[in-house]
Amino acid sequence: MKHLYLLVIFIVLFSCTSKSSKPMTHKYTNALINETSPYLLQHAHNPVNWQPWNSKTLNQAKTENKLVLISIGYAACHWCHVMEHESFEDSLVAQTMNINYINIKIDREERPDVDQVYMNAVQLMTGQGGWPLNIVALPDGRPVWGGTYFKKEQWISALNQIAELYKSNPEKLHEYANKLEQGIKSMDVVATNNNKPDFNKTFINNAIKNWSKSFDKHYGGTNRAPKFMMPNNYQFLLRYAYQNNDQDILNFVNLTLTKMAYGGLYDHIGGGFSRYSVDIKWHVPHFEKMLYDNAQLVSLYADAYQLTKSELYKNVITETLNFVNNEMTTKNGAFFSSLDADSLNKNNELEEGAFYVWTKQELEHILKEDFLLFSNYYNVNDFGFWEHNNYVLIKNEDDNAFAEKHNISIEALQSYKTKWKQTLLEIRNKRPKPRLDDKTLTSWNALMLKAYVDAYRVLGDEIYLASAEKNANFILNNQLQNDGSLFHNYKNGKSSINGFLEDYATTIEAFIALYEVTGEEKWLKTSRDLTNYTFDFFFNKTSNMFFFTSSKDEALVSRSVEYRDNVIAASNSIMANNLFKLSHYFDNEYFYNTATNMLNNVTLEMQDYPSGYSNWFNLMLNYTHPYYEVALVGNEVNKQLTELNKNYLPNKLIAVSKYENSMPLLKNRFTPDKTLIYVCVNKSCKLPVSKTKEALKLITKQ
Repeated sequence: MKHLYLLVIFIVLFSCTSKSSKPMTHKYTNALINETSPYLLQHAHNPVNWQPWNSKTLNQAKTENKLVLISIGYAACHWCHVMEHESFEDSLVAQTMNINYINIKIDREERPDVDQVYMNAVQLMTGQGGWPLNIVALPDGRPVWGGTYFKKEQWISALNQIAELYKSNPEKLHEYANKLEQGIKSMDVVATNNNKPDFNKTFINNAIKNWSKSFDKHYGGTNRAPKFMMPNNYQFLLRYAYQNNDQDILNFVNLTLTKMAYGGLYDHIGGGFSRYSVDIKWHVPHFEKMLYDNAQLVSLYADAYQLTKSELYKNVITETLNFVNNEMTTKNGAFFSSLDADSLNKNNELEEGAFYVWTKQELEHILKEDFLLFSNYYNVNDFGFWEHNNYVLIKNEDDNAFAEKHNISIEALQSYKTKWKQTLLEIRNKRPKPRLDDKTLTSWNALMLKAYVDAYRVLGDEIYLASAEKNANFILNNQLQNDGSLFHNYKNGKSSINGFLEDYATTIEAFIALYEVTGEEKWLKTSRDLTNYTFDFFFNKTSNMFFFTSSKDEALVSRSVEYRDNVIAASNSIMANNLFKLSHYFDNEYFYNTATNMLNNVTLEMQDYPSGYSNWFNLMLNYTHPYYEVALVGNEVNKQLTELNKNYLPNKLIAVSKYENSMPLLKNRFTPDKTLIYVCVNKSCKLPVSKTKEALKLITKQ
């Protein structure tokens, strides 16, 4: 009996193990199953015969003379998921697509070059763009029709009509493709300014005057909805206000940063920002959290804290970096790309914002006697109400005013807040979490690397520096190739996509920033080497601008030139700022002249739409105001560097060495047993000083 009993136990255990380890079966599987992008993998079991974007797929379209259907999105895109569920998971829709088209699915974050070409096409055709982005193209890739989100019936109808037209009258589509191709290429042409550069304060002041007409003087940001945060806009405006003693602009920047930090756009429980708000008061966000937004906002709030010493800004920095560390950081120091807007609700259905929102009943049950104070602080009332009995937490006054109104000390309020956040975070983390896009992008990692550098520079926390250095070494060890080029993507130990200009520009910028807080020359020299590589494979000598793609890449319909600043500053504007700095570090006249010519080219457009050129205006301030080269040389440079970095000095670069150094800014400046600070403008230097306070007196903002 004993042996029989053991046999029964063995059979039960074996059957349970076999059942649990049985692989999940799917009715459909397409070619995307071999990709690494989480967005592409989400579509790997659609009945649509999706193919990845590559030469094999494109050649197939040409060989079979079939139209190409190109659908572009990203993992955190809410409407991409909606269209997938409504159309791409439907077998009848898939039948229409599979019979008439070669279907290509693209992750826009992996292939921003392809996305930009077809986004330009859709904007020309419809006057607007967005994601999901859906294009029908000829077998050679030239677009003939496109749009964004389509309902199922619209989608099927349009695809059938285009397929029929291609059979009955293909010449009409070819004719349209020819015209559209010319339009797309015209969008990538940067006008060359042959006039002598004339950068002056009046030019900038007039642009600010025009721009300020769109300012929201009540909630900050632009006077419309939806509201995007546009960090590079406020980086420039902060600097402009400081260097021009413009209190109105400074007040506006502080209003904007304060209201963003108060709003539901900011995650008051877990830290970090969502992508944008759908309303004017920064309340209800589009709930996805993107790495690039949070990176740039940390840098922005770091500069703002440095100037204002606002505790609110400091808290935003620390809480956002805690969120990044807890939710978006890998063991090897790399950063993930995004968290989805959607998560499973109580009905086990994907719902936007389900992870983040609260009902009044939930909060009353959780917080008990604290609920009244909490509800006043975070507006669990008409001001904070969203929809379906849900509230998005939002503040509308500062802590000192709130504490005084409710007759409690500021210390007591901070204690309450800490308890509330810990309690709600613990409960929230038991909910199904939003889906994670766990791929790594070099450009976005570089932005977050710089964010950690900026946080360290301002707050002095060594943990931030350690995170920055770990990520910088990740880029060096995994993304930098033997030939000096960068990869764009990384996942599961694999990098496969050749880097774009954005990868080089942001990495160069981040490495320069890392050099300025550590004095480690390898970061500065790597920046120079990467810059030389971009001149070899990205630079257009005719226009004095950089292409977005390398000359090593396969040609697309058009070779994009990204020069208008957007939610992320344009890769060309970042490069121009980099070249200006590197020209000073290495006394490189070619770098300086290139930066000057690039800026001169875009002055033809800057005043008409200044918010789209804010990073170029940032560069222009280097020409219209004094720009300082600060060289620290000697044994105690770390102490002097720390003291110097406590000050908001946007119009300077820093060169550092503990020893004799041959770099142009440091050469012949080392004196044994002394630490000296040299303050120079255009190679003209004041007498060296030994104390930081003395050096600061030599650096004027105007």
